Amino acid sequence: MTITYVTAGPDGDQPNTFTTKEREGRYIRKTPPKQPPMQTVNLTVGNPSSVRHFNKQLNVACAVFFLFVYGGMDFAHSAGWNQTLNTSATQVFKCSWFIGVLAGAAIASLAMTFLPKLPFYVLGGLMQLTGSIIFTCAPFDYGLLMAARYVAGAGIGLITVPFLIHSAEVASDNYRGVSASMEQCGLALGIAIQVIYDTQWVDDKEASVNEVHGIIGIVFSILGLGMTALSIESPIFHLRRNQEEKARECHQKLLGSFNSSVDQSFEEVSRYVAESRNRSFCQELWSSVVPFIKLLLYRGFVAFSFSLPLSASLISSTLMTKGYISCWPVTVWGLVRLLGALVAQGFLDRMGRKLISLVGLLCMAILMLCMAVSYASPANVLLTYYMNQVWKLGVAFQAFAGLFVCSSSVYLGEAFPMRVKPFLVGYIVGFEQTVHIINIVGYNRGSDNFFYHYYLCVGIILLVGVIFFGIVIPETKKITLREANRRFQRLHNIKLF
Repeated sequence: MTITYVTAGPDGDQPNTFTTKEREGRYIRKTPPKQPPMQTVNLTVGNPSSVRHFNKQLNVACAVFFLFVYGGMDFAHSAGWNQTLNTSATQVFKCSWFIGVLAGAAIASLAMTFLPKLPFYVLGGLMQLTGSIIFTCAPFDYGLLMAARYVAGAGIGLITVPFLIHSAEVASDNYRGVSASMEQCGLALGIAIQVIYDTQWVDDKEASVNEVHGIIGIVFSILGLGMTALSIESPIFHLRRNQEEKARECHQKLLGSFNSSVDQSFEEVSRYVAESRNRSFCQELWSSVVPFIKLLLYRGFVAFSFSLPLSASLISSTLMTKGYISCWPVTVWGLVRLLGALVAQGFLDRMGRKLISLVGLLCMAILMLCMAVSYASPANVLLTYYMNQVWKLGVAFQAFAGLFVCSSSVYLGEAFPMRVKPFLVGYIVGFEQTVHIINIVGYNRGSDNFFYHYYLCVGIILLVGVIFFGIVIPETKKITLREANRRFQRLHNIKLF
């Protein structure tokens, strides 16, 4: 912001300008002093909503980001990227992490009603650190590895539900998209790390890939735990307990005490809490039925963006066409999802959430149907031409999946009234893990033409979802949580912007 000051000398035509008297009695006008030239002074003042306070809003997102990176590594490990596991990856082993996430999310949704967010981040980070230490110290012990996956999964579940709610409450209306999308960006980075080192470590006999998995997990867990000390509690948490002074203190830390809009935004937060108090729990639960159905399906589609069948299809098609797995298509496949997520993160608060997500989902549906065509005949799995198409389509699919998934994290923090939000978000996160488990069980029991049926069914589901979400999902960029909640309660939201 630039303030311009204009300075000038005194005006010569002043009231008392006749100061000299002649003998005839006439007065002689006093010659006015020469005026100094005009001067313009430009003073540049920084934007009150400075980068320093913007970073404070993202403190919790940056801290949890590192914890989600290790979660992404475990996620990919469960979805088929364990080529040198040193132990047999049974169906229970693959499902164990998802079961842990489900349990952690259920516990967090119940305990969040009376506990602040920081204990969940610390406990979840410690559980992830414990799991990574076990992977490092006992890389060949199947029982201990299984326990490590349950523990680390529960840690991610404890972190995910509070973070999705917390990130929406501490970020201003202009930065909610960037803040909440850190969840999917962290998972995407962890997936990329796991996919790349798991395939590049195949021929290395010096160290176990499980040890590497654990060492990287230790690093990210310690970074995440250290960063949690910088996180700031949500003012809404204190207002719900009638602690207005603490709430105002947290709000000023997030926005800066010199920000001219800090009082106005605090009043908006107070109104958000007051409206919830004026409604009963049953009233809020009833008003959440429509948003719940929308986001239950929306987040369930996220589970189709990265799954065991997709990983197995890419691995088999790459081995068929390239002859080995440590090749560039696999590396690119691991990176493009992260690239898509970063692009989406940059547009969520500018162009909006809805349009870019629907574009990503539409391309996902088309690419999945194209892969179904490549698997239309069981004999195609032996033909280089069709398998070459499969891995190319799979790489493109992950790029558009990155565009789609980020908005789900933002919507989960915006869609529900305050009092019922922990329970509904926890249930939806648990439902997502259930879809992953169904994908694993279905793949292990699949027939020779499993990929054709899987890609055809899921592709049709995603295509129908594009139409459905285009009608019902609202655009929520740069609006308050109260207004976002109202939009989700409407049956239809046709506008794309």
